Amino acid sequence: MVSRWRRSCSQENGGGELKPRVYVETSVIGHLTAWPQRDVIVLAHQIATQKWWESVFDRFELFVSELVIRECSAGDNQASRERLNVISELNLLPSTTESERLARVFIQRGVVPEAQFPDAFHIALAATHGLQFLATWNLRHIAGAVVRANIERVCREEGYSPPTICTPEELMEVNDA
Repeated sequence: MVSRWRRSCSQENGGGELKPRVYVETSVIGHLTAWPQRDVIVLAHQIATQKWWESVFDRFELFVSELVIRECSAGDNQASRERLNVISELNLLPSTTESERLARVFIQRGVVPEAQFPDAFHIALAATHGLQFLATWNLRHIAGAVVRANIERVCREEGYSPPTICTPEELMEVNDA
């Protein structure tokens, strides 16, 4: 199944410059493919994600990991097929011992709760591969203001440039809204 995903490669935008690279965490795919929710805040997040997705390929190079594939594979068969179809053309980041080590550092330093190792691993993958952005709707363990500051601090202490952690809405251009 992994062979469906492209290996990492640098892509240019129309002007010959390299596109900014974005790690797409699983919650973004969930918001993109889920049935519209009754909760108006979640529904607004879903709509923002759909608008972002419509134009994202022109401006960014998108990446997922084996972890995103595993998480997208879980649950209802039809829903998982839809999630996997959405990410099937994205670049695949390999897991490395360095990304596993950095994820453990996030846990050991209390940045991410031990029970949320997958969240720490998403962050570590983006950081160790030098991606500029990590797109997520996980505001509790990844994109919360305090968590973000701690992630950035630990990344720098460990010698990595931290990815900018943001929601898809924050990655939209003014003319996308």
